[in-house]
Amino acid sequence: MGKVYDDFYPQIYNLLNLWQAFKKAAAGRRKNPSVAQFEYNLENELVALRDELQDGAYRPGGYRSFTVHEPKRRKISAAPFRDRVVHHALINIIGPMLERKFIYDSYANQVGKGTHKALDRCTHFMREYQYVLLCDVTQFFPSIDHRILREILAKTIYDERAMELIDHILKSGEGILSSEYDLIYFPNDDLFSAQRPRGLPIGNLTSQFWANVYLNELDQFVKRELKARAYLRYVDDFSLFSNDKQELHVWRAAIIDFLAGLRLTIHENSTTPRPCSKGVTFLGFIVFPDHRRLRPEKGYAFRRRWRRLAADLRAGNLTLQNLQIRAQAWVNHARFGDTWSLRRAILQSVRL
Repeated sequence: MGKVYDDFYPQIYNLLNLWQAFKKAAAGRRKNPSVAQFEYNLENELVALRDELQDGAYRPGGYRSFTVHEPKRRKISAAPFRDRVVHHALINIIGPMLERKFIYDSYANQVGKGTHKALDRCTHFMREYQYVLLCDVTQFFPSIDHRILREILAKTIYDERAMELIDHILKSGEGILSSEYDLIYFPNDDLFSAQRPRGLPIGNLTSQFWANVYLNELDQFVKRELKARAYLRYVDDFSLFSNDKQELHVWRAAIIDFLAGLRLTIHENSTTPRPCSKGVTFLGFIVFPDHRRLRPEKGYAFRRRWRRLAADLRAGNLTLQNLQIRAQAWVNHARFGDTWSLRRAILQSVRL
């Protein structure tokens, strides 16, 4: 990545940028007490953030953590709202610098991309090639190494004050996911390797963006070194396609070695090339060259949730409008598979 040499840090604490960051952070959350309180005293809050960032006095607050179990068990860590405003202000400025380095087939956390675009691209490649290698990183967010991430960011961001702000945000998340990480020793590690700062709190905008930056190193390796023409990635799920099964085996070994340099591993036992005609499980769907099915557990999970929502509606704990919004959100996702009969069966299975 080429370095950006201009001094752009003042753009981060510019009041207009902070105001735009507030609007993004508050979107859809205006009724949240912490958001409402911040907005009630908006001008003073933004000026205080501006002054803290300008003087170098800003320090992130503590996280509030909780566990969710769908679609899988994850520990979510929520930063205080004023910190989320800073996260947006930072990404507003450094985001475009870093996104220019991303490959076309990186689909997570970018405007105009997303899961459905990734699914369409996967289908396209499965129609073009005979074999697919589907991989995912083990304990990805808990494993992200702070020193390596900082080195990657510093290759593009050549502004010491911006890097100091990044350091403060990284430090605030250190150890948040330590209970989610199983220690792995890599070649040339010593006894102090266990103490390496690692982990990005799931829930931060910065975490989502920096995770993309971290695995952009893999993207570049696959495209530039392995010369793979058909490759796509969504967060830590990535796929390679080829008409030569042995070529995929060679790429798999090379990727395992490369990821070790990022202190990452993949689920090796479940990572083997397979014919595209047999389909692959990707982003909640089973994808075939000519159709897609929703993973059964996704359908069962929404059926249970739909029953709970209907019960809440009958008990007066949920409005019909809110129920319709939640149902429509699931339908909008499920319709990207061949799920017409499934959607109708689930939605008609419960009396409202």
